[in-house]
Amino acid sequence: MTENVKETLGFQAEVKQLLQLMIHSLYSHKEIFVRELCSNAADAADKLRFEALNDGALYEDAPDLKIWIQSDKAARTLTIRDNGIGMNRQEVIEHIGTIAKSGTKEFFGKLTGDQQKDAQLIGQFGVGFYSGFIVADKITLTTRRAGLTQEHGVRWESDGAGEYSLETVEKAGRGTEIVLHMKEDESEFLEEWRIKAVIRQYSDHIAIPIAFVNEKGEEETINKANALWARSKNDITEEEYKAFYQHVGHDYEDPLAWTHARVEGRQDYTLLLYVPAHAPFDLWDREAKTGVKLYVKRVFIMEDARKLMPAYLRFMRGVIDAADLPLNVSREILQQTKDMEMIRAGCVKKALDLLDDLAENRKDDYAKVWEHFGEVLKEGVGEDHANKERVARLLRFRSTASDEATVSFADYIGRMKEGQDKVYYITADSLTAAKASPHLEIFRKKGIEVLLLTDRVDEWVVTHLFEFDGKSLASVARGDLDLSAVKSEQGDQEEEAPKTEEAKALIERMQEALKDDVKEVRVSARLVDSPACLVAGEQDMSGHLARMLKAMGQDAPESKPILEINVGHALVKRLDGEEGERFGDLARLVLDQAVLLDGGQLSDPAGFVKRMNALLGA
Repeated sequence: MTENVKETLGFQAEVKQLLQLMIHSLYSHKEIFVRELCSNAADAADKLRFEALNDGALYEDAPDLKIWIQSDKAARTLTIRDNGIGMNRQEVIEHIGTIAKSGTKEFFGKLTGDQQKDAQLIGQFGVGFYSGFIVADKITLTTRRAGLTQEHGVRWESDGAGEYSLETVEKAGRGTEIVLHMKEDESEFLEEWRIKAVIRQYSDHIAIPIAFVNEKGEEETINKANALWARSKNDITEEEYKAFYQHVGHDYEDPLAWTHARVEGRQDYTLLLYVPAHAPFDLWDREAKTGVKLYVKRVFIMEDARKLMPAYLRFMRGVIDAADLPLNVSREILQQTKDMEMIRAGCVKKALDLLDDLAENRKDDYAKVWEHFGEVLKEGVGEDHANKERVARLLRFRSTASDEATVSFADYIGRMKEGQDKVYYITADSLTAAKASPHLEIFRKKGIEVLLLTDRVDEWVVTHLFEFDGKSLASVARGDLDLSAVKSEQGDQEEEAPKTEEAKALIERMQEALKDDVKEVRVSARLVDSPACLVAGEQDMSGHLARMLKAMGQDAPESKPILEINVGHALVKRLDGEEGERFGDLARLVLDQAVLLDGGQLSDPAGFVKRMNALLGA
C-alpha cells in the first residue's frame, strides 16, 4: 500500500479570481453546474473509449460506461460519479489546480456584467468544473486513472478560498467522483425532481446513460442516452438540435444554422455540422483542439478532425460519424486514403452548402457569419484549390460603393461599367488609408468601383485568386493602367492622354535624381489631384505586402517601386522649372510624399522636414 501523502497547494492567480466570481457573483442559471460536470464526465468516457482501442484492459471489469448522480439530504451533498478515464496525481494538478490552458484570461475579458450571460460563458472557456462553486461551499474530488492500481487514487478538496488539498487514497474503481457540499440556500439541487429536470433540459443528448440513484440505491436512467446525430432528422426537435450544439460546441448561445445528413455510397457516414453565432476565443489559434469531433461507429476517435475538415472551416462545430475509417497503429492519426479524401470532400461540400444557403436566403445571418469568420473563410481561397471558386463566391468586401463588408464578386461584376474588363482592388492597412489612396483618383472620375481590401489575409487571397467568373483581378497600384475603353462619368468627352512626350525631359531629370530609390519615373494615367504615387511592377511584390512581411520578422525581396507623376499638378510644374540642388530636393520631396501616401516609412524623416520647410519658406 502506498504511503498517504497529503499536501496543501495554492491556486493559480487566475483561478482565485475565477473562484471569487463563481462564489459571489453568478446567481442566474445556477443549474449549469450539472450540465458542465455531466459534460466533463461524458468527455472522460469518450477518452477512455479512445485509449481502450489500443488497450482493452483499461476497461478493467466494467466495460459499460455510465454517469451516476446521487443526493444525500441529511449530509447535504450531491455526488456526480463516472467510470471514464479518470486522472492521475499530475493530471489533477494540471487540470484542476491550474487552468492556464483553458482560456481563463479570455473568459474574464468576455464578461459583460449580465449575470445570466456571464454564467453561460463558463462552458465555452473550459472552466466548467469550477461552476460547482456556484452552489457548493466545498468540493471533494476523488479519481483514479484507468490502468493504475487502486492505491493510486487521488483526492482533491477545496472550499474555493484560494487553496486546495491533495492526497493519495485508495479507490477501487476507475473514474472520477465529485461530491458537492451544498450551500445552505441551495437545497433545491438536492431534490430528485429538480436534478432530473435539469438533466433532461441540458444533458438529454449525452450518449452514455446518466442514472439517478435514489435513497434505496435504485437506479433510473434519466437521459435518452443515444447519439443524437444517429437519429432520424424527423425525430429531432429544434430545441434538441440547439441543446446538442451547446454541449458539443461548449457554447452559451444558439447556433445560427446547422446541417444534418447521412451519406451513403462507397463510404457511409453521418455528419451534423453547426455554424456558431459568434467567434470562439481561440479562433486564431490554428492548432487549437476544437471544431468537429470524429467518431467511428459511435466510438469517439479524436477531438479535432482536421483531416476531415480544413483549417479555414475551423469555426464549424459538430460531429462526423463514419462507418469505417483507416487508422494507423496508434489509432491517433488518420491515414491518407481515397476513402478518407471522399469523406473530407463530402463534409466540406455540406459545410459550404450550408454557408451558401445562408448567403443566399438569410442575408442578415450571413452578415453575422462574415463579421465573425470572414477572415478565416478567406484562407480557403489559397488552402482549398478544389473549392476555390465556391469559397470566392462567399467572400464579402467593402468597396468605394459601400462602407459595409457586403459586396460580393457577383455584386461587383453586375455593376461593372461598359468597357470595363477587370475587377479592380486596392490593399491597405486600414479603410481610411485605402479610401485616401491617390491610386483611386482616376477610378472615382470614371465611376469605376474598387474593392477595398484591408484585412491582413487579403494579400494572401489575391496571390491565389487571379480571376472570378472570367474576369481577372487587378490591383490599382500595380503595373500599367489602361482605362481608355471606359467613359468618364463627367460625360462622353474624350479623355486627355498622358503628356508623356512633353514631359520626357522632366522624366529623365527625375530618373537621374532618384535613380537609387526608384526603378522608373513615368507619367501617370491614375492621378487626377495628387502630384505623384508609387506603383509596383507587374511581377513585383506590393509595398503593402513587403511591409507586412517585415513586420512579422520575415525577409521581403528587395524591389524598387515605380514613381508615377501628374504633370498637370502645380508642384510638378514648379519642379520642372527648378535646376541643380533645388531640383534634386524638390524631386526627393515629391517621392517622399508618394511614400507616405503609400503607407510606407521615410528613410530620412529629418531630411523630409527640412525640404518641406524650404519649400514653404520659398
